[in-house]
Amino acid sequence: MTERKGTAKVDFLKKIEEEIQQKWHNERAFEINAEDAASHKSHGKYFATFPYPYMNGRLHLGHTFSLSKCEFAVGYQKLKGKKCLFPFGLHCTGMPIKACADKLKREMELYGYPPEFPDEEEEEEEEETKQEVVIKDKAKGKKSKAAAKTGSSKYQWGIMKSLGLSDEEIIKFSEAEHWLGYFPPLALQDLKRMGLKIDWRRSFITTDVNPYYDAFVRWQFLTLRERKKIKFGKRYTIYSPKDGQPCMDHDRQTGEGVGPQEYTLIKMKVIEPYPLKLSGLRGKNIFLVAATLRPETMFGQTNCWIRPDMKYIGFETRNGDIFICTQRAARNMSYQGFTKTNGVVPVVKELMGEEILGAALSVPLTSNKVIYALPMLTIKEDKGTGVVSSVPSDSPDDFTALKDLKKKPAFRGKYGIKDEMVLPFEPIPIIEIPVYGHLSAPLVCDELKIQSQNDREKLAEAKERIYLKGFYDGVMLVDGFKGQRVQDVKKLIQKKMVDNGEALIYMEPEKQVISRSADDCVVALCDQWYLDYGEKTWKQQAHECLKSLETFGDETRKNFEATLNWLQEHACSRTYGLGTRMPWDEQWLIESLSDSTIYMAYYTVAHFLQPDNLNGQGESPLGIRASQMTEEVWDYIFFKMAPFPTTKIPKATLDKLKQEFEYWYPVDIRASGKDLVPNHLSYYLYNHVAMWPDQREKWPVSVRANGHLLLNSEKMSKSTGNFLTLSQAIDKFSADGMRLALADAGDTVEDANFVESMADAGILRLYTWVEWVKEMLANWDSLRSGPARTFNDRVFASEMNAGIIKTEQNYEKMMFKEALKTGFFEFQAAKDKYRELAVEGMNRELVFQFIESQTLLLAPICPHVCEYIWSLLGKAESIMKASWPVPGVVDEVLVQSSQYLTEVAHDLRLRLKNYMAPGKGKKGNKEVPQKPSHCTIYVAKNYPLWQHTTLSILRKHYQTNGGQLPDNKIIANELSSLPELKKYMKRVMPFVAMIKENLEKKGSHVLDLELEFDEQAVLRENIVYLTNSLELEHIELKFASEGDEKIKEDCCPGKPFCIFRIEPGVSICLINPQPANGHFSTKIEVRQGDGRDTIIRRLMKMNRGIKDLSKVKLMRFEDPLRGPRRVPVLGKEDAEKSPILDQAVFHIDLAQKRVRLTENGQTTDIGDTLVYLVN
Repeated sequence: MTERKGTAKVDFLKKIEEEIQQKWHNERAFEINAEDAASHKSHGKYFATFPYPYMNGRLHLGHTFSLSKCEFAVGYQKLKGKKCLFPFGLHCTGMPIKACADKLKREMELYGYPPEFPDEEEEEEEEETKQEVVIKDKAKGKKSKAAAKTGSSKYQWGIMKSLGLSDEEIIKFSEAEHWLGYFPPLALQDLKRMGLKIDWRRSFITTDVNPYYDAFVRWQFLTLRERKKIKFGKRYTIYSPKDGQPCMDHDRQTGEGVGPQEYTLIKMKVIEPYPLKLSGLRGKNIFLVAATLRPETMFGQTNCWIRPDMKYIGFETRNGDIFICTQRAARNMSYQGFTKTNGVVPVVKELMGEEILGAALSVPLTSNKVIYALPMLTIKEDKGTGVVSSVPSDSPDDFTALKDLKKKPAFRGKYGIKDEMVLPFEPIPIIEIPVYGHLSAPLVCDELKIQSQNDREKLAEAKERIYLKGFYDGVMLVDGFKGQRVQDVKKLIQKKMVDNGEALIYMEPEKQVISRSADDCVVALCDQWYLDYGEKTWKQQAHECLKSLETFGDETRKNFEATLNWLQEHACSRTYGLGTRMPWDEQWLIESLSDSTIYMAYYTVAHFLQPDNLNGQGESPLGIRASQMTEEVWDYIFFKMAPFPTTKIPKATLDKLKQEFEYWYPVDIRASGKDLVPNHLSYYLYNHVAMWPDQREKWPVSVRANGHLLLNSEKMSKSTGNFLTLSQAIDKFSADGMRLALADAGDTVEDANFVESMADAGILRLYTWVEWVKEMLANWDSLRSGPARTFNDRVFASEMNAGIIKTEQNYEKMMFKEALKTGFFEFQAAKDKYRELAVEGMNRELVFQFIESQTLLLAPICPHVCEYIWSLLGKAESIMKASWPVPGVVDEVLVQSSQYLTEVAHDLRLRLKNYMAPGKGKKGNKEVPQKPSHCTIYVAKNYPLWQHTTLSILRKHYQTNGGQLPDNKIIANELSSLPELKKYMKRVMPFVAMIKENLEKKGSHVLDLELEFDEQAVLRENIVYLTNSLELEHIELKFASEGDEKIKEDCCPGKPFCIFRIEPGVSICLINPQPANGHFSTKIEVRQGDGRDTIIRRLMKMNRGIKDLSKVKLMRFEDPLRGPRRVPVLGKEDAEKSPILDQAVFHIDLAQKRVRLTENGQTTDIGDTLVYLVN
């Protein structure tokens, strides 16, 4: 990216932002209570929330993009007259903060203070080899992000250093409480600099540090338990067999933040005759078990892979079957109920991989009845089971390995692999992926020219390209799931195999976890509290809630539906981290995805409970102690029919809290990244229907999910430096410059793109806009006054009205990129067009109507600049109290005629360019034509007969086929059968193609046989503009019927025909005798019939220093022969000269190259020189 030349413009924006934010603070612009809101007339209320961000670092641009959706919506709804509430909390619950604090303690224990760490190079190199593309288990949401939250450094101390902290500051972070006091105030500081419309009185942090929020969460969980939504039972957790207990983050030497990774364990039944090594197990069901993250790809299995030199074991499962896998995988399985005795692996056979190669297998889903165990040398022992299912259609590794095996008979022979076990097997199409088709792995391997399994870097790139794209964008091709998206059916296919006994759920740690006791941890089924989201009635209610939920798009709704279908239990308890204790079993903490489902209700009362701080410590504004917030008190506040509790809190006080909740609830919009749909947002629906089962009016109204944010088209990453915190973005682009680029980044659930050059361009646009407003205010008197009646006045008014309507529609749909387009870019373009076309000058009333409307349309996105302009306009109140502009009538025909004018002007410029192109003479001898002076534009009232007939038939088809045209083949057959079109058929089908293209772009009016407006009248009203923009002397308008046959054939309604020409003239000298004034003498053409003003305009085109025609005085010599030879006298430049009058007409004699002038009935020879003076 190019460096900026200066920062004056961004500094100007930041300066006004500081001033405006102080104004809002002084006016308490965003603080609102239900009591006040209800007492004022309004168009309803609007309650917006954003998932509170986690407080283990500074907020970044990704957070900002998601929360901007709420912010822009609130800005718009305020203008629509609604009372708006946008509160903002800060999340501290969970493991990461505690784990980071404990890690700092441990690093000081191991390496001293300040710590001196060992060399990381060797370990980094080893880590590189373990990088894999993994689809996140979205049900784990924030938990699976724990590792990402700790940054890229191996040591926590190094991460803290990278934040710019000194050793003296870092040591304080070894206590978790310090994090709670450090990052939340920074978050508030950054958010305030962004200019958010937040009621900061309602902000808080979570965990039991905040006694009011702690009491709220305890009440929620007691209520859920009473309603039988919470159960106790086995759940997967990281477990240390050596210690005999779950291994939480603080108990780990390595693997902080690592959770269980779910696999589907595919049962591959060994078919008799068994390999020799397994012959002693005849009569037993023997299965090779492969762990896969992609159960939906099992339709494409062609073989399975075994590593010849790896040790495997066969062990007996609880039902007597024999599973073959690595010892490490079997150990994990023994703690997950696979074996009769927990933690005991009953080994019945030890063997090397090469001893089971060639085994015939029967596997689920694939169309191959039998597949074989084949050798692969790159299988890892520390991941999965050592048995790998092979799907060469969608796995570059599998495709390349199978291709290698087919090409190398010696390699097959080494391991006793027969040709029939390999050669007949080809990739099976199972998934269609955009760009990569139905055989993605072969295609990408071919594109990257991958030759063998040794091309590791290219294979990694191939996998990166198609693996995640296949999961998120792929569509199934197989029977039973055809046409469904991969991500929607993954769980359904897994369930189908599990239900059929063809697969099992298997877990192992995402990465290696070593306990403090040096034990290699496993995943075990342990007792804990969980929310029973699979319970039938509860699930049904969640589906009911989803039916009435506005999701702003089908994809978000489908993601919700898929999640609600597969969602079962969710463990809501932990033994480690920060948070609220389970009220009835205080050894457990409520985890972070479970204390964050209905806290929006807490926002409604937080400002009356908590003092003016985030942690709820100190005296409550209404004198309520946290200990008084009992279950019955919360019930009274949040449940409409709950009786008044036994409490010392006055009824009037509690009624005030109850009124807040009843006024603001439900949540009108919750905006979030799409990755929270399968976890937090689904739990949000579940918990609302559980807490308010009989009050549907309290259920969420809408959820707006957005895609992830790229920075300059690349993934944001601290390690690559392609990363911006919120604070850095505001420093660099100003708040409004950043906000404009965020709005422009994207609207859909696809990845959005924050482009720095767009933010820079935004700064320039905003600065230019402010300067233009100042210019208009300064030039108030010079703007045209009176009614706005000209063609361009009326067009501009209609385009403004259309822009307001379109922008309102876009804001309503929360399509902010589109709102920015229609409400700023296109709105400004309409103004620029008006300024260019209005040769008579811009109308003052319209200009200031435009400024006011533009300011209001842009205010939700760039509020600081708009507030500043609002004050420049002399408005008494803040723009935060203003109303959305009321649009007038849109004259569609007028707008259409203006579009026609723009297209004609563009077409004329292109035709002029072609006219001026050098001829096709010999190389180096191409003459540039002389610039034309005149143009005749021919306008057709009707289409030529062949076009009229063609259009009539297309129109008939369009009307009878429900707004669709048939294939060109059908149209061509019909048209070619008409005698009147026979000789035109070469031109007919290109004409049809043009009409079809215009139909898509402009709508059905292109099929009209006549235009809805008078073409010639539009051109006549704008003839001065067209003449000036083409730099011509004169444009003449005629009907096509007045032209020759070619003109009649080529000219049609909406497509005028033009002929440029050069009017002959006589060249004379035009001199300026005024000294030192910058005006020069020149040669100029005089043409028959020219008047004084025509000559002056011609001069003005040559001399750009002359701006005003009225300032020029054109004169002739009284003695045309001797006058030009005399030396002019200073101060007497007009001596012996006569001014040329307004009504004077020039006549030319081309044969003699002479010019005469007729004035007041007398004709005079003017010689070859005229004089002009500029006042």
